Amino acid sequence: MKGRVLIADDSLTVRMDLAEAFEAAGFTVAACSTIAEARSALQAGDIALAVLDVRFPDGDGIELLQEIREAPELGSVSVLMLSNEAEVQDRVRGLAGGADDYVGKPYDRDTVVARARELLRVSGPTPARPEILVVDDSATFREELRAALEGAGYAVHTADNGLDGLRLAAALRPTAVIVDGVMPGIDGGTVIRRMRLDAALRGTPCLLLTASEDSGAEVRALEAGADAFVRKEEPLEVILARIAAVLRAARSQRSSDASLLAPKRVLVVDDSRTYLNELCGLLAVEGYDVVPAASGEEALEILALQRIDCVLLDLMMPGMGGKETCLRIKASPGLREIPLILITAHEERAVMVDALGAGADDYFPKSSEFDVLNARVRAQLRRKQFEDEHRKIQEELRRSEVEASEERAARRLAEAQAKLAHELERKNAELERVASDLARKNRELEAFSYSASHDLRTPLRSINGFCELLLTQYADQLEDQAQNYLSRVRAAAKRMGELIDDLLELSHISMTEISVGTANLSALAQEVAEVLRQNHPARDIELAIRPGMTAQADPRLVRVLLENLLGNAWKFTAKTQQARIEVGAQPVDAEGPAETVYFVRDNGAGFDMTYAAKLFRPFQRLHDESFPGTGIGLATVHRVVERHRGRVWAEGSVGAGATVYFALPHAPQAS
Repeated sequence: MKGRVLIADDSLTVRMDLAEAFEAAGFTVAACSTIAEARSALQAGDIALAVLDVRFPDGDGIELLQEIREAPELGSVSVLMLSNEAEVQDRVRGLAGGADDYVGKPYDRDTVVARARELLRVSGPTPARPEILVVDDSATFREELRAALEGAGYAVHTADNGLDGLRLAAALRPTAVIVDGVMPGIDGGTVIRRMRLDAALRGTPCLLLTASEDSGAEVRALEAGADAFVRKEEPLEVILARIAAVLRAARSQRSSDASLLAPKRVLVVDDSRTYLNELCGLLAVEGYDVVPAASGEEALEILALQRIDCVLLDLMMPGMGGKETCLRIKASPGLREIPLILITAHEERAVMVDALGAGADDYFPKSSEFDVLNARVRAQLRRKQFEDEHRKIQEELRRSEVEASEERAARRLAEAQAKLAHELERKNAELERVASDLARKNRELEAFSYSASHDLRTPLRSINGFCELLLTQYADQLEDQAQNYLSRVRAAAKRMGELIDDLLELSHISMTEISVGTANLSALAQEVAEVLRQNHPARDIELAIRPGMTAQADPRLVRVLLENLLGNAWKFTAKTQQARIEVGAQPVDAEGPAETVYFVRDNGAGFDMTYAAKLFRPFQRLHDESFPGTGIGLATVHRVVERHRGRVWAEGSVGAGATVYFALPHAPQAS
């Protein structure tokens, strides 16, 4: 067992008795008679469980409990309070102060050890060797078998009758049980049958011994639930071989369920101190851990602090009577499953019906024999145990059903996901083929557009040239109207030439290979602005270009982009007093990767945001003829940004200027 058990009690008899019981169960014990000694033992460390009395010559055990709970280094120490069972307020103080459990004096030593095992969350100290419980009324044979088993490496516990054997089995949870078939009181077959009815013990391997020569003894033993049968006249080596075979064949693990045979805690509530003491004494003799209470209020206080296995409740009490107490207990979700037996001196049928109607599980007249009450308590505990076991089985079945349902759902989901993944893969392949076809057709269309636009240039140049020749060399032979017509033809040819040039530029941008490098946007914007100033020397425009702007892009295409954006800004500020154009950048940290957004802003004619969505389509003109243009410029800007896998958008308002934003995320298209 990892960690010692501290037994702190000023009574030498109690210390010696409990030390003997714990050491016999495999624990290492430190015994103390004062608070000071207990403090020293706790400070020395390695204490797993403290069994504390309440009253000491040099202090209060509950105050020591509070010190334990307040000390971080003692946080893992479990505490079992042990004091006079009649002092209800001591029990309440101890449990409210942080005690893990509370056992009243006079105590049953097996009950104390069993409570300790439960607190330490093990069915006993982890055995270094298998533990065998031997139950036999023959002291001679019992000791011979103990010696043989210990010589074979087993840890051995013994009992001389069936009832003590069952209690030890419940407390120790041994690896196996060897039980004599014929004993006074409860015989071996009954011991095994009762173990098989107990959820906590039914998996324990059992070997039945008998001195009987009856040929049917083995059949009866196996029918009782024994795993093996050996006659006592067989050599001890045969018994050892049998127990080894039984242990090898055992499949069950130790159950975590509470044993039906383990000591049960019974709360007895009665305002008559005489009857209360008498009933508590009788129940203690039967092995129950008895908790007395003198009123319904005390009973509810205890139930709120300590686990109780059964309640015996007087019906007629001052203050909160038995019926009201019963109603409160049965109305509480955490308490309503506790078996409750109402006890009263009244034997009228109406009183019994009223008691059961309040929710009691049974009714017992005080005039009846104690054996009857004892039998009813055991019956209620068995019923509760079986109900708990049934509930556990139902919960396990429901959990298994839920797990199976979840497994089926997961399987169906996986199948659906696999099917969807396959379908998605197929659709993606189709989309890739469609995209490839579209790209090929776009290239073919762009090549055709480039070729057609290029071929149109020659006849347009001829038209423009002949018109110019007629207007310059033959002007004196032409009437004014004819000269007007020729001028209009020449202007139309010139406009169509500009449109063809823009279309050729757009086609060239779509087909040219991209060469990514460091594009100095600030320098390129300055160069484009200088060209615009030379072409429009009469214009006085305030130009603000942010220095140091660079991007990983194709410098040639970025220049085309700036030529169109600055050209538009120059054009649309022609009618603006104090015209201003700004070229700048602003960082954007969106949900995706951080990027830099560049912009060209002017305070010119602007546009209606209703048309913002189609602003970058070819041939879109949002202004009258006073602002000449082909409607290809912003489409060209869109194509440059698109080829860099960027994005472009615009904001503006009529008469208040426009801003075109674009981002170049450094991932140009290959086509």
